[in-house]
Amino acid sequence: MYIPARKKPPQPVHLDDYRPPDHLVERVQLTVELHPRRTLVRSRIAFRRNPAGRGPGAPLTLYGADLELVSLHLDGAPVELAALEVDEEQVLLPGPLPERFELAAEVVICPEDNSALEGLYRSRGLYCTQCEAEGFRRITLYPDRPDVLAPFAVRLIADPEECPVLLSNGNPAGGGRLADGRHYADWHDPFPKPSYLFALVAGRLGRVEGRFRTASGRDVALHLYAAPRDLDKLDFALEALREAMAWDERVYGREYDLDVYMIAAVEDFNMGAMENKGLNLFNVQALLACPELTTDAGYRTIRAVVAHEYFHNWSGNRVTLRDWFQLSLKEGFTVFRESQFSADFGSPAVRRIEEVELLRERQFAEDEGPLAHPVRPRSYLEISNFYTLTVYEKGAEVVRMLHALLGPERFRAGCDLYFARHDGCAATVEDFLAAMEEASGRDLQQFLRWYDQAGTPRVAVNGRWDPEAGTYTLEFEQSCPPTPDGAPKFPLLIPVRLALIGRQGPVPLYGGGAEGAAEAVVALAERRQTVVFREVREPVVPSLFRGFSAPVRWHFPYGRDDLKFLMDADTDGFNRYEAWHRLALEILVEQVRARLDGRQVPLDERLEQAFARLLSAPPADRELLARMLKLPTEDALAEAFEPIPIHEIHEVRQGVARRIAERFRSHLLTCREAHRVAEPARPDPEQMGRRALANAALGYLTLLDDPECARLAHRQALEADNMTDVYAALGALVDSPSETCATLGREALEAFYRRWRDEPLAVDRWFEIQAAASPPGGVERVDALTRHEAFDARNPNRVRALLGTFAHRNHVNFHRRDGAGYRLLARWVLTLDAGNPQLAARLAVPLTRYRRLPPGLALQMRAALEQIAAAGPLSPDLYEVVHKALAEGAPESAREA
Repeated sequence: MYIPARKKPPQPVHLDDYRPPDHLVERVQLTVELHPRRTLVRSRIAFRRNPAGRGPGAPLTLYGADLELVSLHLDGAPVELAALEVDEEQVLLPGPLPERFELAAEVVICPEDNSALEGLYRSRGLYCTQCEAEGFRRITLYPDRPDVLAPFAVRLIADPEECPVLLSNGNPAGGGRLADGRHYADWHDPFPKPSYLFALVAGRLGRVEGRFRTASGRDVALHLYAAPRDLDKLDFALEALREAMAWDERVYGREYDLDVYMIAAVEDFNMGAMENKGLNLFNVQALLACPELTTDAGYRTIRAVVAHEYFHNWSGNRVTLRDWFQLSLKEGFTVFRESQFSADFGSPAVRRIEEVELLRERQFAEDEGPLAHPVRPRSYLEISNFYTLTVYEKGAEVVRMLHALLGPERFRAGCDLYFARHDGCAATVEDFLAAMEEASGRDLQQFLRWYDQAGTPRVAVNGRWDPEAGTYTLEFEQSCPPTPDGAPKFPLLIPVRLALIGRQGPVPLYGGGAEGAAEAVVALAERRQTVVFREVREPVVPSLFRGFSAPVRWHFPYGRDDLKFLMDADTDGFNRYEAWHRLALEILVEQVRARLDGRQVPLDERLEQAFARLLSAPPADRELLARMLKLPTEDALAEAFEPIPIHEIHEVRQGVARRIAERFRSHLLTCREAHRVAEPARPDPEQMGRRALANAALGYLTLLDDPECARLAHRQALEADNMTDVYAALGALVDSPSETCATLGREALEAFYRRWRDEPLAVDRWFEIQAAASPPGGVERVDALTRHEAFDARNPNRVRALLGTFAHRNHVNFHRRDGAGYRLLARWVLTLDAGNPQLAARLAVPLTRYRRLPPGLALQMRAALEQIAAAGPLSPDLYEVVHKALAEGAPESAREA
């Protein structure tokens, strides 16, 4: 009996319709006989009736997709397959059923043909799984939902030549040879887990080993697996794992619980990594590292992702989710924990800048588009579409606000209570907040709105100093624009971390909950709220939302001289950067508006004055200084306009950057030379800061039509011993308007490919650099690269490197006035949807944001979406993205056009 994957347009699933399962699972025994085209999966599952279910007459609800059901036995007696009720992926075994019973099933699946990379698939000779969110149903029949937890015992059987390594969750429990020459390995995971955390990996893999001693004195074996040729690229990840384990013990009191912790590297993987209990699966880009192939940003990502997946052992695995609507309960919480960890390595201010830049430029856009949803959605069509920046990044900001409101000690007490109370259970957002309320004594019912209300709040702030009374008054007003769900917007509980900056730095605060402290956290709870600070005896400039204390758009009427003052005087590293960012942004926006109006406005001299101060500043934090030397991105500038003048923004930003390069050429050359790293490359904070600063200077210099500067970049691209410098030089050359740079860039790209053509990590960077290049002809370059020998549409990393980079980072070419960029992406979305729906749906997202474009571009982007919708049956993943975007309707300006 074949059970197909769902093909019909999906139906909405609603949070309010949640119902406990009628049956729970006490234990699972799986035997998986691996074969490329005919893998046999035998399961024995012990069920018991759930007292919270519908009673003895309720059917057993199972799920299966794209599998052949060979046989089914209930307590040893065969079940007539014709008696099963099959509706799409749901399989019902009619009741009444015993209080306790065992169900045994045999199914056959074909890993070789599984191009969706969900469930069990075979990729480049390696068997691996991806079961979150609903992939386990592609392996066997099961109540595939996160609130059904059970311990698993697994036996893997395979040809020892094809699969010498056999891995699954938990602790090893034996192995050996069978009479037919195959071998087997047994694994036992004693901790109850939902099916989405099941994993297996089998194939030809090498192993790097380490050990970690827990705080209680247990020795844990650390095993990292990769292709034999990549074993020398695992050392950094192994050390990052040790750091994460020690950090989680120290900061959260969480110890690891199994005897072995395993990570396996997979080349074809839809996600960055997956936290399967005891056996993490990692995209190779998030695990393998060496200076020649990995940028400094790549090293930071690897450390963060290794920590993120390890932290899930408690925030996600030991305490999991009642339903998928609670996804941010594990992901947002864990991203916050990962952020805390990452801030301990390198520059905390730069880590925060990177997080906020992603939030502002991508998540805020999500909040304002047709796919807007709360951190905890109320409904969905396809759950895989809700692995979004809102759930992850905004969800992390919600937890960060909770940390700010409660303080570190009470937040930690709340976490301890949450983990203790719900260990081995499936929890909800309400459970998490209840633990925080009990530990802190604070009412958090208003705070719950952050999980259930969509949209990015706005906060308008005004301030005034009364020198006679010695007071400084801040007036706040919060609001939130409408979102597609049409839900009303209520006031949120918003923590505003602030200081008042005087001539000598922050002045003592008296008021707003602070008595003499240099900083206060004001809880903004009303639509309008006023805070008065006493004993303010000098003029001050407020430093607001320090460290970006809430995910909001906020405005204060700073003068440009105020922003220059904060750049120098603020003691918060993020807010020093914020002052520069706002100053540069305001001046650039002024230039774009003048261009749109056909006017010429002199460039405000304060921009170059501020840049000169940065160049002459002592580099106490080189990474932060490098960040501050960069002009606001095109995405940041776009937020000031409706509709977005894509091409004018690009031209103005590049023109101002070139002017800075001309004015400060000698200073930039000196900066590059002073901070260039001569010794062998290492991924340590000191070298990373120096490289960042030297390459920031090089990025300006290559904008000049200057053969000397072009040769500097060319030499760096060919001779540098590390990918950070090579990538920066190549990117600067190919993105330059200079013909000399363009010629040398082509030569350097050819040399790069000749050297690294057999290294997938490097080839991804090669595609990425070209996809992001802004000179004219970008659509044709990307189209040609899709036919290059190294482009493989079955590999998600390669698709993201080329097509994802083009759509997200190359605005001037993707949004070309003739719509060719949209048509190129739409064509590839349809091509990919036939084999990998998750990848296709995520790649389609840039096509959904047409409402903020000028009329001509908006019509062409919408036409590309309509082309996708009309192409025939779409996967449920892509159907939801496309139809939600089209349902919003064309903007009025586009209809008029």
